[in-house]
Amino acid sequence: MSPEPIPSPRWSSTTKLLVGLVIVGIVAFLLSRFSNLIPPLLMIFVLTYLLHPIAAFVSRRLAIAWRASVNLVYVALLLILVGLLTLGGVGLVGQAQSLVASVQQIVANLPGYIESYAGQVYKLGPFTLDMNAIDLQAISGQLIAYVQPFLGQAGNLLAAAASRAAQAIGWLLFILLVSYFIMAESNGLRGDLIYINLPGYTEDFNKLKAELSRIWNAFLRGQIFIFALAFVVFTILFSLLGVKYAIGLAFMAGLAKFLPYIGPFITSTTLALVVYFQPYKPFDLQPLIYTIGVLITTSAVDNVIDNFITPRIMARTLKVHPAAILVTALIFANLLGIVGVVIAAPLLATVMLLGRYIARKMFDLDPWAPDRDERYDNTGPAWLTRIRDLIQPQPKAKPILDSKPQKEKNNERQSQRTKNRHAR
Repeated sequence: MSPEPIPSPRWSSTTKLLVGLVIVGIVAFLLSRFSNLIPPLLMIFVLTYLLHPIAAFVSRRLAIAWRASVNLVYVALLLILVGLLTLGGVGLVGQAQSLVASVQQIVANLPGYIESYAGQVYKLGPFTLDMNAIDLQAISGQLIAYVQPFLGQAGNLLAAAASRAAQAIGWLLFILLVSYFIMAESNGLRGDLIYINLPGYTEDFNKLKAELSRIWNAFLRGQIFIFALAFVVFTILFSLLGVKYAIGLAFMAGLAKFLPYIGPFITSTTLALVVYFQPYKPFDLQPLIYTIGVLITTSAVDNVIDNFITPRIMARTLKVHPAAILVTALIFANLLGIVGVVIAAPLLATVMLLGRYIARKMFDLDPWAPDRDERYDNTGPAWLTRIRDLIQPQPKAKPILDSKPQKEKNNERQSQRTKNRHAR
């Protein structure tokens, strides 16, 4: 007779607390020691999350194995990246470097430019602007004091992106390789990407994953689509308007979509300086008139994107205040660079979701209590609706099944017809 197995002893509360503190300490040490790996790891997660539904769509449409669909998606992605690097990447890096140098030189010489225009008189149709009546020295001092810090931040961001192009290509290959292996081994199940199983918390983890999926779908896929749309639209617009450094300025305008308030201000200020001081002016327009015309046109297009397209793409998921996104983006930009600006909004929304869950559990409240009803007008063109459904698919309503058998329903209809004949 074999002896009964001895059960493993339970840990006391003190032991659990000690083990938890040790794990937290180890994680904190690893994060501080290998902090340079955090941005690539985040990019691996972002890329895997974005490409997973595309690979699932290819596998379902072509009726091929999961690994074959992943291979097709990554081969296509690699070809697209090679094309962008050979065709547009060099131009973007060169324009970013030239744009940074030009803006820094303009800001440094701004007091001299303002002084040279001090005694001039400008005529705009029936209006006359006499610069002698304006204290330009005080205005220039205030303008430089406000503009220089913001332009410095924009310059540092673009300079870092341009100067580290070769290093970024190496990291890009590493990110693609690791994300490929993660995708290939997930067997087509998104739940296999992140799997946590704790007894009694399965339902909570399922709800958390659903909420996190909604957050990252809305903020990440939606914002990346808005960034790409703004980049393409402003590249075409600036090229048509004859603006110098059109690609670099369009890239700044796209990044401004991730940085509320301050992003559009930096872009508009940089655009105004570049347009005003560029040598070539279309149709021999005066610098001031040309600058005002470009700013008005750009603001009109930007307002169409912000007020017409963005709300319908993001739908009802904008539950984080733009000011909070701004502060978070500035913090993560210093920690993670441009990656921190891109993922600031979904990270903030994730922290708020987990904080709400922990706080309600601490006070023995239902963590899934419904929020106040938020109504939003989702009407819009059909193509915007299709894009929003691709970014954030809505669950399909289940059909209501009739529990009565068909034979019983036929008998009821026959009985009703008999009653109607007797009634006549």
